[in-house]
Amino acid sequence: MTKTYEKVGFVGLGLMGQGMAKNIVEKGYPLTVVAHRKRAAVDDLVTRGAVEAASLEDLARGCDVVVLCLTGSPEVAAAVAAMKPGLTKGAVVVDCSTSDPTVSLRMAAELAEIGVDFTDAPLSRTPKEAWAGTLDCMVGASDATFARVQPIIATWATKIVHIGAVGDGHKMKLLNNFLSLGYAALYSEALALSRKVGIPVAEFDKVIRGGRMDCGFYQTFMGYALEGNREAHKFTLGNAYKDMRYVESMANAATVATPMASAVKNAFALAMATGGDGPEDYVPHLSDFIAKTSGL
Repeated sequence: MTKTYEKVGFVGLGLMGQGMAKNIVEKGYPLTVVAHRKRAAVDDLVTRGAVEAASLEDLARGCDVVVLCLTGSPEVAAAVAAMKPGLTKGAVVVDCSTSDPTVSLRMAAELAEIGVDFTDAPLSRTPKEAWAGTLDCMVGASDATFARVQPIIATWATKIVHIGAVGDGHKMKLLNNFLSLGYAALYSEALALSRKVGIPVAEFDKVIRGGRMDCGFYQTFMGYALEGNREAHKFTLGNAYKDMRYVESMANAATVATPMASAVKNAFALAMATGGDGPEDYVPHLSDFIAKTSGL
């Protein structure tokens, strides 16, 4: 029996998106992409078999499933608004950004009015895993929609968890990022204190690496803090700050006191306010900004 491949559109060919889109087209799905600021990713994907659309509306008109990999809720809302005239009844929009769950629910309701399903499917891990097709994905969708989009997600993710209904994927992603960005703030302060009391970063690492406190996030963080690789973990400080603001918003709506989340958010706010707002200022670089506040 011949497998039927739905026509997939992809919007957001950035650090994560290019690798994800590469896996979609290389694993047999007809893929349509659209250019934004830089052409390199589009040109690469076209050589692999993708087709370039002239606009977001044109992309939507020719696709059964549209995957969005954008920065956050404002960018997703703008893309959906631009695509809406081209979306056809029965299509699915899959949002892989880290977004505000309340905005996701509102967009889902608006799309339902024209017969289009919405799925939130945010990601975990790094551009390296996006390229390899080994990301983690947490999905909010109805059972029927999840069954439909799961094979597409499986082209770029090996761990796929159906969390629950629409919006639940984004809620879980914020909890995930609260933990990971909390690690970043904790590591940054611990490293500053370590250096201040005379324990070199290399000796600190010898104790933590391979012990109970080691983890994958620690290793990519220390790829910069110890080894100086600025691209060890390519997730910007700006996106981290945005995500922690979303965490606080979710907590406020749920009437949950989150003093630790506020402290983590403030660590990234400090970095943003003191020069860490560039496109190549990544999460492990937080250690530099925290060190400066300690006179290092």
